[in-house]
Amino acid sequence: MATCEITKDTLQETVSNNDIVLLDFWAKWCPPCRAFGPIFEKSSTRHPDIVFGKIDTEAQRELAAAFQISSIPTLMAFRGGIIVFSQPGALRGPDLEELIEAVRELDMSEVHADLAAQEAEVAL
Repeated sequence: MATCEITKDTLQETVSNNDIVLLDFWAKWCPPCRAFGPIFEKSSTRHPDIVFGKIDTEAQRELAAAFQISSIPTLMAFRGGIIVFSQPGALRGPDLEELIEAVRELDMSEVHADLAAQEAEVAL
C-alpha cells in the first residue's frame, strides 16, 4: 500500500477504522522530511496491512496544532485508535522497521489497563 494524504476530514475515520496507522507530519520545505519520505514510502510497500498517512503541516495547520507538532518530521503510531508512539526526527529504514514490529507486538490489553489506571489517577 502506498502512503495516503491525511486531512482533518479523514483523520478520525482512518485512525478508527484501521488497527495500525503511522502518520508522518512533514512539510515540503523541510530537508529531513524530504529525506525521510522515501523511507516511509518504501516501508508502506512492505506492510500493506498498515495505513501509512502523510500530514502536510503547511496544508493541515489545524491538525499540526491539535497534535502539538513543534518539530518535523514527527512520526506517530496509532494502534486500535490509541497513540502508542510519537517522536520528532527522521528515522532510518531499519529503525522504522523496528518500530513497526514493536507496535505490532504491543499487548493492547496492557495498554488499555495502563490508560484506565491513568484515568483513575486523574479522577482522584
